[in-house]
Order: sequence, then C-alpha cells, then structure tokens
Amino acid sequence: MIIDAWAQHPTLRHSQDPIFESLRRWGRSETPTEQLPLAITIDSMDKASVAISLISAWVAPRNVMISNDEVASFVSEYPDRLVGIGSVDISKPMEAVEEIKRCVNDLGFKGIRVLPWLWELAPTDRLFYPVYTACCDLGIPFCTQIGHTGPLMSSEVGRPIYLDRVALDFPDLVIVGGHIGYPWTDEAIAVATKHRNVYIDTSAYTVRHYPPQLVQYMNTNGREKVLFGTNYPMITPAKALQGLDALKMSPEIQELFLYKNAQRAYGL
Repeated sequence: MIIDAWAQHPTLRHSQDPIFESLRRWGRSETPTEQLPLAITIDSMDKASVAISLISAWVAPRNVMISNDEVASFVSEYPDRLVGIGSVDISKPMEAVEEIKRCVNDLGFKGIRVLPWLWELAPTDRLFYPVYTACCDLGIPFCTQIGHTGPLMSSEVGRPIYLDRVALDFPDLVIVGGHIGYPWTDEAIAVATKHRNVYIDTSAYTVRHYPPQLVQYMNTNGREKVLFGTNYPMITPAKALQGLDALKMSPEIQELFLYKNAQRAYGL
C-alpha cells in the first residue's frame, strides 16, 4: 500500500498559469491545451500501486487555480482513491476560517495547504495564524512547501526554520512540509526532530535525488517523520519511486515511509 501525500489533479487554469512559464522554458513541463482526464490520474496511481492520493486545491492571490469545489468533485468520482486537501485566501482571514470549516465539515477534506511563495509571505506572517488556529480547532494538518521555489518567485519564505516558530506557537498543530526543504534539508530535519508534530514529505523529488542526510534520517530517528509524495503531475508516482530499493530500508521502515506516516499525520 502506498499513499501519495502531495499531488494535485490540475485544471487548465492551473496548468496554463503564467507563474509556471519558467519551468516550461526549461523543458520541465509543457503547456496543456486540454483538461487532463481524471482517469489518467487514477491510471498513473495504478501503475505504481498508489492506493490513495491527497489532491489539493490551489488558491493564489490573483487566481484560484484549483478550487476547493473542483477538488471535491474529483474526490466524489473516486472516493476510495482520492482525498481532498483544501486551500484558502489568507489575505481575508475571517473568510479563510469559514472556508476551512466548510472544507472539513461539508467537503470532508483532511487538511489545508497554503504555499508561502505564492503569497510571498513567510509562514510566521500574521495572516497565516488564523489558518493555524482553525486547523487546530478542527484537528487537521497544515501542509506547506519548504525549500526553494521552482517558479521564478522568492525562495526565502520556504526556509524550514520558519516552521520552528509556528510549531512553538501551535504545539498541537500537525505541520507537513513538502518538497524536502532543499537546499535547507538539514534545517527541515532539525525542525522535524525537535517538534513531535512536524513532518517532511518527499514531493517534487525522485528517490534518486533524495539528499543523503534525508535518507539517513528516514532510516534512523526520522523513520516516523517522513512521508512519500510526488507533486503529480510534475512527477508521476512510478518515476518518483524508481530506485526505492537502493535506499536499503527495512520492510518496517518502508511501510512507515510509504503509507503509515501519512495515515497518522492526516488521520486517514
């Protein structure tokens, strides 16, 4: 069994957004002209034996790239395979709190994701704090990106050390930092080690590109703190998992990495 902790089923608005143009120039993705059928996402999961994908909404300052209602509609088509993760406009704190409640209570979502680089604000900014409070009240994780930013936006707001302050202020908040924190992976490991409710997921990196210190952490004292993720459709599950055997994980640690840590973090 495998759980993909970071994915999205893209709308055309998401796929064609100009913010990703720099990635397309480097040949890392192409601009789609048609909506990706949901069946293709499920097929990509099947090819890698991924049982469940956590698919997220994308709310940006100028554009709702993937709405919460669109995510809910995707989940409704494959309720046994897809789990919804919501997103909100942090510039409108009261509306954001109400939308988080709707995501959880009405749509059945299991977490909230906000990307600091989209807002050009660090996770310690005051606009994030109502979101953290709502997540604590509802008992759901807060998911965010840590590490450098692929699109041409500032990476500074992705420094994992910012989550240290957040975890101190909200010790009961489960925080999942996606994209491994590179090039500050040591910071990510330090914060996850220090705080019982801080996790790292490996989205946006294939197994062969995991930093050595992360692999060591996964195999030792971080065996319960790292989740598998893809960042699909940027990386398919099959590609993300190539070379898994080279990590030389015990069967118990591999189970924790591939699904048990995600089950615990997201309450699945």
